[in-house]
Amino acid sequence: MAVNDPVGDMLTRIRNAQLRRKGTVSTPGSRLRANVLDVLKAEGYIRGYSVTEYGNGRTEFEIELKYFDGEPVIRKIARVSKPGRRVYSSVSAMPRVANGLGITILSTPQGVMADHEAREKNVGGEVLCTVF
Repeated sequence: MAVNDPVGDMLTRIRNAQLRRKGTVSTPGSRLRANVLDVLKAEGYIRGYSVTEYGNGRTEFEIELKYFDGEPVIRKIARVSKPGRRVYSSVSAMPRVANGLGITILSTPQGVMADHEAREKNVGGEVLCTVF
């Protein structure tokens, strides 16, 4: 089955796995997904991820979820820009999640990064998702 929104699919898999208290979750691999996972790891929302290659360019990510005192570290993860409605933001209009406690992940001309890093580099872009 073809997936129209690969990032949204990955976020839903993470959300569902955490609701079931799973330790790991797998998702098909892509460069954009890897960049989003790198940001989640750098910000401390996941433990990490490993890549499994199956040949013919097919890869799969095994994401290690993170818990604190039995509760998931990611309380809320939501897709903002969807294939049917892309959402772009300039530096001045960039949204803050939970008054700065959460992050917004952006796809900018300088790569995929968190909102605080985009503000430092003074660059805007497509708002991929919010994490709290």
